[in-house]
Amino acid sequence: MTSTVAQGGRPDGERASGRPPGGVPGGGSARLSAALWRRAWLRATLTLTPPLAWFLVIYLASLVVMLVTAFWSVNPFTNSLVHTWTLSNFRQLFTSTYLTIIGRTVGMAALVTVTDAVLAFPFAYYMARLASNRGRQLLFTAVLLPLWASYIARVYAWIVILQKGGTLSWVFQKIGVGPVNIGYTNIAMWLVFSYIWLPFMITPVWAAIERVPDSLLEASGDLGAKRWTTFRRVLLPLAWPGIVAGSIFTFSLTLGDYITPSLVGGASSDFIGNVVYRNVGVANNVPFAAAFATVPVIVMGIYLLVARRLGAFDAL
Repeated sequence: MTSTVAQGGRPDGERASGRPPGGVPGGGSARLSAALWRRAWLRATLTLTPPLAWFLVIYLASLVVMLVTAFWSVNPFTNSLVHTWTLSNFRQLFTSTYLTIIGRTVGMAALVTVTDAVLAFPFAYYMARLASNRGRQLLFTAVLLPLWASYIARVYAWIVILQKGGTLSWVFQKIGVGPVNIGYTNIAMWLVFSYIWLPFMITPVWAAIERVPDSLLEASGDLGAKRWTTFRRVLLPLAWPGIVAGSIFTFSLTLGDYITPSLVGGASSDFIGNVVYRNVGVANNVPFAAAFATVPVIVMGIYLLVARRLGAFDAL
């Protein structure tokens, strides 16, 4: 009887179940948790290692391989890769044909970005400042709803609208304007791109406008500023990072797209993506495709540097 002492009626020397020596409950897992708690750098390392490894191995390594491949060539007789360093692929980019394609792609990306910014701002302003809670939810759902449909389905829907004898031509005939045929043109590409990427501009602009304090707008009015002055000198500068953040999406997505130019554009509507696709899948000239693929990477690198200067990453 005397050998059984307190500690829940357990015999002397017997420890509570689940308590390892040292009195730390949970065993090894508890010691590991305590070690991680004391070492913040170890927690960060274990958390970030998988995504950083994926980023380095899959993303950066693929870019390095692409850049290296761009300095190779293709044997015109055997159609095999020649692992000899040459700048011929990059020199070919500076011919008039490919400079025109680069200019068309960058110009269309800039035009779509400006168009979406002009369309998105009043819509985002109404959502953030004027709409009721229920109305805001309905509008936000309407903005995101097209993203739930297939990209290809949305492009084909626009082909039906814009082609000869399509919906747009039928409407113009009914109102007395006459038939309109803008299908398979650069104008058609501009309309389709602007529609497809518009939600990616509305969302960051809406978030930026919503963060503007009402007190700033009221103070501007109290100081005698008119609505246009308040918009130009108060609201627009504060919402500008959101506009630039949205432009990153619209510009980059247009820059790298090749499906819409293939389906909607005409014979003279080649984009960078179309040339890369043909040289990989049809011409089997992978080195030139890799060299051409570096162009949007360089353009987006410059664009992101400018966007960072304009404070776009504060609104992401």
